[in-house]
Amino acid sequence: MSNRTINLTDKLYDYLIENGVRESDAARELRAVTRATIERHQMQIAPEQGAFMAILIRLMGAKRTLEVGTFTGYSALVVAEALPDDGKVIACDVSAEWTSIAREYWEKAGIAHKIDLRLAPALETLNQLLADGESDSFDFAFIDADKSNYDGYYECCLKLLRTGGLIAIDNVLWNGAVVNDALQDDDTTAIRALNRKVIADDRVDTTLTPIGDGLTLAIKR
Repeated sequence: MSNRTINLTDKLYDYLIENGVRESDAARELRAVTRATIERHQMQIAPEQGAFMAILIRLMGAKRTLEVGTFTGYSALVVAEALPDDGKVIACDVSAEWTSIAREYWEKAGIAHKIDLRLAPALETLNQLLADGESDSFDFAFIDADKSNYDGYYECCLKLLRTGGLIAIDNVLWNGAVVNDALQDDDTTAIRALNRKVIADDRVDTTLTPIGDGLTLAIKR
């Protein structure tokens, strides 16, 4: 019995992945390719986080989802795999190079028809969805992009979600930087500000979970 989350040694983490994550061949290969070929491969979410989000998607019976920040496509892939065949991920990113890898593995996984990739600044895409009357129509949103715009992404996603819809916000512990007062760069201060905002926001029910680099979950009331 433990009254706080345990620390994971490398051996224990490997055990967790082996015994706690069901991963498709395409997803596993995409993780390996990203690690081997992309210098900033740390931007990819951890496999246990992907498995956790997929379980949430299934529990919710989600069909329409948003993703802000797609990178090489792992998170969109595992979410799309959890959606029904007529489900949809609207994925927002600005990099044609990184998302070209994503497209290849979405095809390999057989879920490319579920993903609508929008190559444009995410705030433009989200605001266009709002302008098109898509408010209150999405089940789930995953935010994992440039940190200085996290507040704007949160506000747009909250408007786009239905009541009972779920926002998942990545990197909210920022590799521990959130508690290092010596760090006052734009990204770190933006994350701290959003963390304070969400916990005080009476529009949502929320928890911050120690998964990956910290994952906030916020259910729209």
